[in-house]
Amino acid sequence: MNGFRIEKDSLGEMQVPADALYGAQTQRAVLNFPVSGQRPYPAFVWSQAMLKRAAAEVNRDLGLLEPELAAAIIQAADEVLAGTWQNQFVVDPFQAGAGTSHNMNVNEVIANRANQILGFTLDDPKKPVNPNDHVNMAQSTNDTIPSAIRLGCLWRLPELLAAIDDLANALEAKAAEFDDVVKSGRTHLQDAVPVRLGQEFGAYALAVRNDMERIVTAAERMRRLGIGGTATGTGLNAHDEYHQRMVDKLSELTGQGLRSSGNLFESMQSMADPADFSASMRTLCGTLVRIANDFRMLSSGPATGFDEIRLPAVQPGSSIMPGKVNPVLAEMLNMASFHVQGCDLTVNLAAQAGQLELNVMMPIIAHNLFEMMHVLIGAINAFTTKCVVGITANREKAEGWLAKNAILVTALNPVIGYNNGAAVAKEAMASGRTIKEVVVEKGLLSGEEVDKLIDARKLTEGGIQGIAAAG
Repeated sequence: MNGFRIEKDSLGEMQVPADALYGAQTQRAVLNFPVSGQRPYPAFVWSQAMLKRAAAEVNRDLGLLEPELAAAIIQAADEVLAGTWQNQFVVDPFQAGAGTSHNMNVNEVIANRANQILGFTLDDPKKPVNPNDHVNMAQSTNDTIPSAIRLGCLWRLPELLAAIDDLANALEAKAAEFDDVVKSGRTHLQDAVPVRLGQEFGAYALAVRNDMERIVTAAERMRRLGIGGTATGTGLNAHDEYHQRMVDKLSELTGQGLRSSGNLFESMQSMADPADFSASMRTLCGTLVRIANDFRMLSSGPATGFDEIRLPAVQPGSSIMPGKVNPVLAEMLNMASFHVQGCDLTVNLAAQAGQLELNVMMPIIAHNLFEMMHVLIGAINAFTTKCVVGITANREKAEGWLAKNAILVTALNPVIGYNNGAAVAKEAMASGRTIKEVVVEKGLLSGEEVDKLIDARKLTEGGIQGIAAAG
């Protein structure tokens, strides 16, 4: 048929697009799983191709793969690693269990490209490189896919950490810039003792850094590889030295500090490490949502809200209300974080769904992990560059709210007592008068004594105000 060639697999013949590097098994998967219209993330293609490249070297060095074939496979894999043939990876993420379809897509593309390198056409029945016998030598879907999940996450890890670090740096810069802005603290969304705007931003920065530390810790466990377990963890059809040589070769090729899992059966059965890595990103999202919501609240109004900070105006906020500007970057970060948290739920459920020697839900675990990283990198970078770095403080509004805060009486507790303080606060809020006016009227302290005790800046630095004043 014009535009097609005939490829064969164990089920028989298949028509494959004439210029496609993939073969029969990939074409079957395309026809069987027309689900989402999505394709595998580059991280999943890169990591699987890296395994094929390493295996070709290792099997060649072990005397199991002809040097000429190995060289062609290595060259083809290098092209895939460079992103040259990304359009040839066409299997929907929602596919056959364990990831056989994705594995064979990679095997077939590398095999056919290797055959071209060796001078054979795609439809030549004598082409020497076989996707199963040569590209997939000493491998199974069952050990390559969990290894690829780990490698793919580690591949994008520096990008994710850089995005988080940039956000923390930007928040730290704002903490320094806003250090002298004293404002009303709020707990339970009610007035509380004073804080500095810089203290709030410093806390945001540290929370983000703590989440980054959790991600790094979880990623360390992703460095444990079970490649070489083949079908069930026994290592059937793999050389005795293959596993450790693969770990060493992959460490060399990727620059990652990889190590043996120590138990190839556990590596295949358990998706706990990927689930833990996913959970660390979910925890980060909880922090991001909280910060985004605080930004929305602190910038609310401006006429009828807190209006203590101003977010950069990046686009009009309404199609009907002229002049309206919305906190769109904070809203975007919320939506991205909600999406990532949903992906984490999928990873967690899929990790539970393993049975006996294998977890067949690995394709959706892989897709969601790479989706989480991709969305977080983009969302955090946009939030940092288009929102955080441009935030300004509305000092007048912050100090104005603080002046009306009756909870400042808390600083007088060591001198006048809690019950007197509560009565003063209640009367001040009811009458609209200041704390100082009520305290002096009640004869509890002189005006000068109140001024010494209620120094808003000093109140943000802790300590017992009454004792400090007495000294």
